Amino acid sequence: EVQLVESGGGLVQAGGSLRLSCTASGFTFDDYAIGWFRQVPGKERGGVSCLINSDGRTYYEDSVKGRFTMSSDNARNTVYLQMNSLKPEDTAVYYCAAWRLRFRLSKCPSEYDYWGQGTQVTVSS
Repeated sequence: EVQLVESGGGLVQAGGSLRLSCTASGFTFDDYAIGWFRQVPGKERGGVSCLINSDGRTYYEDSVKGRFTMSSDNARNTVYLQMNSLKPEDTAVYYCAAWRLRFRLSKCPSEYDYWGQGTQVTVSS
C-alpha cells in the first residue's frame, strides 16, 4: 500500500522551530519530487516548497525562503521540512506529496501522485 505520513507538527511560539517529517511506504523517494503544502480553514492549499530528489534541487515559496529548508534521508525514505523563525502566519495544516519524476523539472510539479494526511502546525504570538 502506498502511503505518505507526516509527523512533527505541534504548537510553538513565534520565533521557534519545528521539523516536519514525511515518510513514504510502498514506494521509494529516489525518483520522486516531494512537495510540502499548507492550508488554513477557508483558504486554498498553497505550495510551500519542493525537493527534486534525483538531484537534490529545492524550491521555496517566497514567504518561507531563508526560514524553511527541505532535506531528505533516502535510507529512511523520509523527507524533512526544517522550519525556523516561525511566524503566526505559518499556522496551518501541512501536507506532503510525491510526484514520480517523468521528465526533468525546472520548478515544483503542478500535480502530485500521492498525498499525506497532514499535520497541524500552530504558531502562537
